[in-house]
Amino acid sequence: MPNAPSQSPDAAPTAAPHRTVHLTVNGIAHEIEVETRRTLLDALRADLHLTGAKPGCGMGDCGACTVLIEGEAVYSCLTLAVACEGRAITTIEGLSSSDGELDPVQSAFIAHDALQCGFCTPGQVLAMKALLARNPHPSDDEIARAMSGNLCRCGAYPKILAAGRALAGHPS
Repeated sequence: MPNAPSQSPDAAPTAAPHRTVHLTVNGIAHEIEVETRRTLLDALRADLHLTGAKPGCGMGDCGACTVLIEGEAVYSCLTLAVACEGRAITTIEGLSSSDGELDPVQSAFIAHDALQCGFCTPGQVLAMKALLARNPHPSDDEIARAMSGNLCRCGAYPKILAAGRALAGHPS
């Protein structure tokens, strides 16, 4: 094969470099050792055992892995763990209060039956939370646009939008 690097068949693959990363997740400081190419999604799920963010497409198309970084919704499958050093990360596990009281977004999703299988729900809730933090009274179009990066295979979109409308203070 032309231009292929020469490597003996017995040579071990080169290991990716590792780095210690200090992450603050849901208000708790963590120190983990990760490969520099490890995604935040993988670090959350495998290293910190926070499984609310779901692996979906792995390409930033479905939104199942959405978390908040400094209050902004991001796809954790496209974010490297090392890029999160010193930044506040919130997962669905950290959204409710320490006494177990649900966040208003979680309560609205329940009240409007805006979940079905639940696979996309953590990402949907966090995307809505980020929208409302930026704009407490978004229009219907702004809600739809903010939620467009999160796919729901069950088709709960009308109920998700109803929850958003209620949170925004729009009449039903």
